Amino acid sequence: MIAYRPSRAPALAALAFLALALALGFLPVLRMGLSQGLTGIDPYVLRVLNFTLLQAGLSTLLSLALGLPLARALARQQEFRGRGLLLKLLNLPLALPAITVIIGIIEVYGARGWLGGLIDIYGLQGILLAHVFFNAPLAARLILSDLERIPPENFKLAAQLGLSSLSLWRLVEWPQVRSGVAGAALLIFLLCAASFAIVLTLGGGPRAATLEVAIYQSLRADFDPQRASMLALVQLALCAGLALLAQRWGGLARAWPALRLGSRRYDGKDPAARLVDGAVILLALLLLLPPLAALVGAGLFRIDVSPLLFRAMVTSLALGAASATLAFALVWPLAVLAVRSGAWRRIAALAVLTSWIVPPAALATGWFISLIAYAGTGLSAFLVITLNALMSLPFVARALLPALAQSAEAHDRLCLSLGLGGLARFRIVELPVMKRAIGLALIMALILSLGDLTAISLFGTQDFVTLPSLIYRQMGSYRFDAAIGTALVLGAIVLAFSALAERWSAPR
Repeated sequence: MIAYRPSRAPALAALAFLALALALGFLPVLRMGLSQGLTGIDPYVLRVLNFTLLQAGLSTLLSLALGLPLARALARQQEFRGRGLLLKLLNLPLALPAITVIIGIIEVYGARGWLGGLIDIYGLQGILLAHVFFNAPLAARLILSDLERIPPENFKLAAQLGLSSLSLWRLVEWPQVRSGVAGAALLIFLLCAASFAIVLTLGGGPRAATLEVAIYQSLRADFDPQRASMLALVQLALCAGLALLAQRWGGLARAWPALRLGSRRYDGKDPAARLVDGAVILLALLLLLPPLAALVGAGLFRIDVSPLLFRAMVTSLALGAASATLAFALVWPLAVLAVRSGAWRRIAALAVLTSWIVPPAALATGWFISLIAYAGTGLSAFLVITLNALMSLPFVARALLPALAQSAEAHDRLCLSLGLGGLARFRIVELPVMKRAIGLALIMALILSLGDLTAISLFGTQDFVTLPSLIYRQMGSYRFDAAIGTALVLGAIVLAFSALAERWSAPR
């Protein structure tokens, strides 16, 4: 029977949109950056690059230093009370917007916080603390999923041979997780190198600026497009290299591991091992719980119910819905062809990674240079929607592709015999059977947009405000009480959508 061949026109339209977005962002940066030559790489650019690499490297090392032992402790101690709750807790830093967690960290470690004076929250120490808060749980979850794939026979044989804990790690566990550790390290380094909200709020000034924050300052504070272009080129080279390298170690947007009770293990039962694992788990709880508890405890009584809060909430939801719709419209036609063609699979994989290979600040710099003459609220909203949609493409693709592949295998022949295709097939066949996957993809894109500060900071105006930008403005005007209340509202909205996404992604 002739194979089902969907139309290529929607996929070509999606590729044309992505190409236009990249051209408007990349070409002005390339032209202006190359016009400066090597003279554009001045001591300031080198200092910003050095700090970017320093904080990203230290953040990665610290995140793995906690995440790896935590993953092993959770893999060995499978029966302690509260393990399931702890696994859910590890999801929270990845679901919550950065700006909300930063508020909680300031409430705990700031000058007026619970542990005020313990560390200098504004500067490198604060940046590292926030990055470890977000990325140590990510490392633990990814490495734990690798540990749980070890065949149970390996642990049984190790117990029969009487292998020590160190020998078990060297001979059984490390060979299984080493590629995952390398991939997690590259992913965390890339996330920290492109960090914006954390460095912008906790950097403490120009001495602690990363490439992305320096681009923002060059465009919005100094209005120096030439310097912003050079910084964007440097960041593009850095992020593109890391993104392509990370793809070789498992990808940038790996499917989120569905953790389960792993194979039965016979190690970690002696008192010394239980004590070490308990100490690691306690350390993780001491890192995660205080900022979250401070955010909830202080924010409940400081919510500034005002027209501005409701306007920011409506704007955030509207932008998030539009961004999710655009991301879905770009990914769906590419995914339809990708599940049926190896060539289109490679094209789709590259297309959805454009926002990781070309970082958002670099794209935004080119858009700023190209479209500044047409600036207005309507254009600003479109640019924010587009940038957020591009950032969510890999996650939308991960949610849609597996379900779409199953649907294609089950229904292609029937649709071909009935002459169903295009919108008719989507309405009659794919939408009913894939509504959970489609809903999950839309919610994931919505969540990413709700927590974004990069796009709205670059393209927002005084009257065009979202919840993250409102929090940043309240902090900048020394209204910290109002900021923590707004952060709690944003966190509650995001967690509600995250719970819905988790419910839809759970196996039936």
